Amino acid sequence: MNSQDTICAIATATGGAIGIIRVSGPDAIAITERIFTPAGNGTRPLSERNPNTVCFGYIKRENGEVIDEVLVTIFRAPHSYTGEDSVEISCHGSSYILQQVMQMLIGAGCRNATPGEYTQRAFLNGKMDLCRAEAVADLIASTSEAAHRLAMNQMRGAFSRELSILRDRLLHLTSLLELELDFSDHEELEFADRTELAAISSQIERFIARLINSFNLGNVIKNGIPVAIIGETNAGKSTLLNALVGDERAIVSDIHGTTRDVIEDTVNIDGMTFRFIDTAGIRDTSDVIENLGIERTYDKIRRAEIVLLMVDATEYESSLRSLIDKVHTACENKKLIVVCNKIDLRPDFKPTLPTALPPSSTSLISISAKTGTNIDTLKNLLISLSGITTLSDNDVIVTNIRHLEALTNAQTAIHRVCEGISTGLSSDLISQDLRLCLFHLSEITGGEITTDEVLGNIFKNFCVGK
Repeated sequence: MNSQDTICAIATATGGAIGIIRVSGPDAIAITERIFTPAGNGTRPLSERNPNTVCFGYIKRENGEVIDEVLVTIFRAPHSYTGEDSVEISCHGSSYILQQVMQMLIGAGCRNATPGEYTQRAFLNGKMDLCRAEAVADLIASTSEAAHRLAMNQMRGAFSRELSILRDRLLHLTSLLELELDFSDHEELEFADRTELAAISSQIERFIARLINSFNLGNVIKNGIPVAIIGETNAGKSTLLNALVGDERAIVSDIHGTTRDVIEDTVNIDGMTFRFIDTAGIRDTSDVIENLGIERTYDKIRRAEIVLLMVDATEYESSLRSLIDKVHTACENKKLIVVCNKIDLRPDFKPTLPTALPPSSTSLISISAKTGTNIDTLKNLLISLSGITTLSDNDVIVTNIRHLEALTNAQTAIHRVCEGISTGLSSDLISQDLRLCLFHLSEITGGEITTDEVLGNIFKNFCVGK
């Protein structure tokens, strides 16, 4: 990527009434001026117009043929998204018009932008740190209110501010230790009080640990909360999936063992994405293919955050005892909901939980997946168990695997600092680990990132035009 190039890209999806082309770089205004004619006689050219203004006119070929009537918005450096001179051309959404304007811009001196190049330039020009730049991609990809809220929180700089406070404290500790090294010939001097140093280092270690522990929650918010629907054959698992999804997603039959592989679909419930997984019925069988499906069922249980244990109300007691014996170990540390299904066939039945299941971590609900009875109650229970409703806009949640890796490395370094202080390690070795912790935290915001390879890996998954 050459930051001296002037780049252009279509910034809107095809098929809309309006299409927007973004132009950014040192010659953005001059290049646009070559293909744009302002409306009216004696109208000032773009280069003479004030920043943050909109001009109406025409995109014309060299022979005077009008391609389209457009609006051109002018942004001057550094007050633009990229920090460079930028222009946005708003034209009609015809794919033909958009491609014609793009060809004319390229012919006038632009080049096609690469994926994420606008945001990458914003980062390189100091308009945002790397953490906030990555939040732009998360915001574009968000498919639920919860994911959108997390991305907006990170894009507004909540995570960056937390890391900045952390880095300031580490820099203070490092400067005191390195001051001692400057006076190493005076062994009696101690600028960093070891008790205070140990206390602050321990606080920092706990804070980093909290951020690391938030990743599981952040990951399920970003990618959807995995919910495994398990139970014996013919318990109504596929019928429940169809009821939750609102579509005939899974085959429903009275024949036992119909579902032989996992079926997944996502549902947005009150702004949260749930990823429901319909699994093969758990039973003893000699069918090789069905047994493979049952093995995958156990794998999905281990990966799920919430498990719906489906039990047929007409044989509730015996079926539940049999299921608990088979899945109890796999369901440990999971949020478990025992779903008594087919209550339309047993309307007066009041199910209870066996003592083998701890009531603190297990919920019980009666439904009819066929008639839709209590499906909304089940959805509300899923929302309450997700834990997302307790989040506030100020909560800092880690959602990025790159951030998790950097935090894990920082935690290792600060842990060595704590151990070094407790064992009386020399100041130079403690200082080295503090600087290593600082380095890994800086990797998140981009303070220590200089290689094109790392930046390329981060921005390659962005869409073109952002």
